[in-house]
Amino acid sequence: MSDFIKHECGIAMVRLLKPINYYKEKYGTPYWGLNKLYLLMEKQHNRGQEGAGLACVKLNAQPGEEYIFRHRAMGTNAISEIFNSVHQSIDEFKTHMPQASYTDYPFIGELYMGHLRYSTTGRSGISYTHPFLRRNNWRSRNLCLAGNFNLTNVDEIFAHIVSSGQHPRHNADTFIILEQLGYLLDQEVEKLYDRYKTKGLHGQKLNEIIETHIDIESILREASSIWDGGYVITGMTGNGDLFAFRDNKGIRPAFYYKDDEVVAIASERPVLQTVFNVETEQVQELKPGNSIVVKCDGSTNISVIHPATDIRACSFERIYFSRGSDRDIYRERKMLGYLLTTPILQSIDHDTDHTVFSFIPNTAEVAYYGMMQGLEEYLNIYKSNLVCSRKDSLSCEEIDKILSKKIRTEKLAIKDIKLRTFIAEDSNRDDLAAHVYDITYGTVTQGIDSIVVIDDSIVRGTTLKKSIISILSRQKPKKIVIVSSSPQVRYPDCYGIDMSRMGEFIAFNAAIELLKERGMKHVIDEVYAKSKAQESLPKEKIVNYVKEIYAPFSDKEIADKISQLVTPKECPCKVEVVYQSIENLHKACPDHTGDWYFSGNYPTPGGNRLVNHAFIQYYEGTNKRL
Repeated sequence: MSDFIKHECGIAMVRLLKPINYYKEKYGTPYWGLNKLYLLMEKQHNRGQEGAGLACVKLNAQPGEEYIFRHRAMGTNAISEIFNSVHQSIDEFKTHMPQASYTDYPFIGELYMGHLRYSTTGRSGISYTHPFLRRNNWRSRNLCLAGNFNLTNVDEIFAHIVSSGQHPRHNADTFIILEQLGYLLDQEVEKLYDRYKTKGLHGQKLNEIIETHIDIESILREASSIWDGGYVITGMTGNGDLFAFRDNKGIRPAFYYKDDEVVAIASERPVLQTVFNVETEQVQELKPGNSIVVKCDGSTNISVIHPATDIRACSFERIYFSRGSDRDIYRERKMLGYLLTTPILQSIDHDTDHTVFSFIPNTAEVAYYGMMQGLEEYLNIYKSNLVCSRKDSLSCEEIDKILSKKIRTEKLAIKDIKLRTFIAEDSNRDDLAAHVYDITYGTVTQGIDSIVVIDDSIVRGTTLKKSIISILSRQKPKKIVIVSSSPQVRYPDCYGIDMSRMGEFIAFNAAIELLKERGMKHVIDEVYAKSKAQESLPKEKIVNYVKEIYAPFSDKEIADKISQLVTPKECPCKVEVVYQSIENLHKACPDHTGDWYFSGNYPTPGGNRLVNHAFIQYYEGTNKRL
C-alpha cells in the first residue's frame, strides 16, 4: 500500500494441555509454550508495530507464589524487547534460586497471551498497550484482557457500568471492557461462593469448585449485549480459564488450532499453520458470534454467544492487512488483479507492445501476478486470432514475430529506505512521502511507452503524488496508469482501521471538487444540515447522508478527478487512475463482504454515527481522529 494506514491489532494465545514436564521431556525445553507464543507474535508483526505485550498464567502455583506475569513495551522492536526481558527475568530467578524447578520460573506456565498494537484512536503509551490486567486477591477474579477491536458506543457502555456503581479510571474501550467483564466476573464468583458456601464447602475445596464452575460464556453474553463494533476479545483468568470471542458479524478475524497438546488462537490462519506445522484444514475459523473457552481443567468448548447476523467480514483483511501466505487470501488477491484486466487494457488502448507493467511494493505483488495472468491470457487470444485470421498469407518470419509478443514487465518502483510516513506528525507526512520510493531507470522508451503500476489500495493519494508519480514521470513515459486492486475508499472506518477523517480520502476530495466545479456546492451544505440535525439522535436512527456527496457522479468521473488531483504540476505526461469495482471485489472475495469504507453500508448502527460525526468535523474544519 503506497499510503500507509494502521490497523488494530494482532492477538495470539497458547494453552498447554499437558504438564510442563511433558514438553520438557518431548521437546527438550520447558519454554515450548513461550517459544510458540513468540513465533505467533513475530509472524503477525505486520498487524502492530507500536507496541506489544504478553501475559502468562500458572495453573498450580501455591498460595504466596505469583501466578500471573505480564510484560509490555512500546516501539517497533517491542516483541524482541519483551521476550528478552522475560528471559532475563528467568535468568535472574535461576541465579537467586538455583535449586528451583523450571516449573517455578517466572513466565513459565500453561496459559499465554500475546498482543500487537497499532493505535487507531490517537491514544498511545504503555498504559494503552495490551494485555490489560485487573488484579484481585481471589485467583478466580483476576482478569487479563487483550483484543483486536474498536467499539463505536463506548460512551453508552461507560454510562451503563457507571449506573451499576462502578467508577472507571479511563474511558478508552479496552479499560471499559476490562471493568465491565471484571465486574461480571466478580458477580459470578460471588454467586458461586454463596451457592456452595450454603452446602457446607469452605477453604480450598470451595475455591476449587468455584473455579471449576465459572460460566465464562454467560459473562461474555451479558457484557457484549450492548457492544457495537467489530472485535475479537481474548482473556485469561487467574484460575486458568482462557477465552476468545468474536463479534457476531465477523468483522474482525480469529482462528484456532487444537490437538491433544495445545490450543492456540491467532488473528491469521497461516501463522498457526506455520508455527504448528499443520495443514490448512486443521486450522479452524472461530465463527462470527462464537466463543472458544478452555476451562482450567483443559476442557474446550465452542459456544454461540450471539447468533451470527448479516455477516460482514472485513474485506481489507483480504486486500491488505492479513498475510498473503494464506491459501485463500493468495487466490483472492490474484483474482483482484485478474479482474482488472479489461479496464487496464482500455486505459492503454490495448497497446501492450508499448506498455511496461509493474507493481508498487510489496503488498500489491500478488494482485500483480493476477493482473499479469489476465494480460497474458488476453495476449495469447490476440496472437491466436491474428494468426488464424491471416494463416494463408503469413510467412514464417511474420508468425515468429507475432508469437514472440510478450507482456513487458519490470520492477519500476523501489522502496529504497526504511521510511514510514506514519512516524511523523500529519503536517510533515507530505515531506517524508517524497523520499519513500525510487525508480529503475532505463526501462521505458521516452514518449512512446506507457507505464502501468498496480497498488492494493489508494486512500490519501499523498504518496502517489509526492513520490511515486513524480518518480515514474522522470522516465518521461507516454502515460502513467495507477491501478488500485481495491475500490475507492470513500468512508471512514470505525472497527479498527486508521481511516476516520473525511478530508484525508482522495475520493472524498475528488467528489467535493466536482460538486464545486459543477455549481453543486449546495449539496455539501445540505448534507451538513442533515447530518447536524441528527447529531443527537440514537445511533440506530442515524442515516448515512454522506452518500449524497458521491451520488451525482459515476465511479469513472470520480476516478478521473482523482487522476487530476494526484498528478504533480510538473508531470510531463497524462496520469490515469483505474479502480476495482465493488462488484468485482465481492466476486474475488465472496466470503468477506464487509465493504463499508467503499460503499458506506455499515454493518452496525455505530458506523452511521461515526460517518455522520466525521462529516460534521470536516465541514466545521475540525481535523481530529474519531
